[in-house]
Amino acid sequence: MTLCLTLRAPCEAPIEVAGVTPSALRDKSLTEIERLPVLCGNRQAPLAEYFAITGDPSDERLEFVGDLSGVHRIGARMDGGEIGVSGNAGRHTGAEMTSGLIHVSGNAGDWLGAELRGGRIKIDGDAADFVGAAYRGSPEGMTGGEILVAGNVGHEAGHTMRRGLLAVGGSIGNFAAINMIAGSIFVLGACGVRPAAGMRRGTLALFGPRPTLLPTFRSAGLCQPLFLRVYLRALAQAGFATPAAWMDAAVELFHGDLVTTGRGEILLRA
Repeated sequence: MTLCLTLRAPCEAPIEVAGVTPSALRDKSLTEIERLPVLCGNRQAPLAEYFAITGDPSDERLEFVGDLSGVHRIGARMDGGEIGVSGNAGRHTGAEMTSGLIHVSGNAGDWLGAELRGGRIKIDGDAADFVGAAYRGSPEGMTGGEILVAGNVGHEAGHTMRRGLLAVGGSIGNFAAINMIAGSIFVLGACGVRPAAGMRRGTLALFGPRPTLLPTFRSAGLCQPLFLRVYLRALAQAGFATPAAWMDAAVELFHGDLVTTGRGEILLRA
């Protein structure tokens, strides 16, 4: 039986639930779980003060219920199991996660999947800025796993990304894939300005309206890369809306960013 945590009422100060993960709660009683310390602003309080807690944690499945926009670090450093959020989620959801599944039925705040290491995050709505990004001063962003956002994504998504997959069903903001080291980003909607600035390797595939690229990217002509079909099929199997017509569509390949190694690639729908 799933362990259910229902938000009692919106809190004026942000609540941080770092450490409330499936593996951490698996062997605890409900009484022990209710006493777990969380932060509300700068005040520490038991989890039960903010959440009504029911169910059984032994199957490593948690369900957060309510508008969790002000609840941050849901599933941060999670290492297995499943977390569902029936509503919106706050900042740092799934940050530094290594394994498992997080599924948010609403929107997610800044730093979704920041420095993700593994596992899968699915967002049915939109996500804010810095999806899969490196924290300021860190040498790399996400290094594995998958982030699937059905809606729009904000600025600096995939900042210094090293590995993994980010798929965006809607639009993506400015500086997507900035300083990208490796990995793959697929965007089905519009793209903001200066995509892939400073890119060293990796793939940024843009299927929406053609953006204006930096002059440090050079066209290598049209192609139909096989790996693109493999990724699109995998996304479709994961429940991500992928138009079948794109499986065999031609794309224009651009190499860059030439101010760095020039070994990255941007794919634009031809």
